[in-house]
Amino acid sequence: MAKNEVNQAALDEIASYYAKIVGLLGEDVGREGLLKTPRRAAKFMQFMTQGYSQDPEAVLASAMFREEDYKQMVIVKDIDFYSLCEHHLLPFFGKVHVAYIPRKYITGLSKIPRIVDIFAHRLQIQERLTLQIKDCIQKTLDPLGVMVVIEAQHMCMQMRGVEKQNSLTTTSDFTGFFQQAKTREEFMNLIK
Repeated sequence: MAKNEVNQAALDEIASYYAKIVGLLGEDVGREGLLKTPRRAAKFMQFMTQGYSQDPEAVLASAMFREEDYKQMVIVKDIDFYSLCEHHLLPFFGKVHVAYIPRKYITGLSKIPRIVDIFAHRLQIQERLTLQIKDCIQKTLDPLGVMVVIEAQHMCMQMRGVEKQNSLTTTSDFTGFFQQAKTREEFMNLIK
């Protein structure tokens, strides 16, 4: 399923489940304000999980360029993302910062945010999201190194459970040249 394409049969079935859930919560699904809610919720879930039907490696590979002999850090920072926590189906959101050091290939800069979106539009945990972005870039571009840092707020911590509204979770992972403390430090200084 391409981005924004709707699987009608799945949409209808998901909407029927949402109607049952709303009813089980004690609401009248036939009430005016709730008539379209099951369908809206189903469309939202299809949108937030569309990453399952997209190939991030193919997206990244679609704009690989060999012409440049650039061997310094390429950074795309402050990439906004929204995802759903697989434990509670509540949103988590924040910023992704990505750096890579080209070996042979560079990629179109818009492809980095696109692969972030593809992985974010799956049921996720922040730690896995960090690894998936890093692994995709490493496997597809084969750079000298990749580093990914994600800073996110989690509604499952802010709305329920410990209810800590100002908490921020940071994850990072890296390969290659970023294993050197000096290179990691340069990246961290550049994203602040």
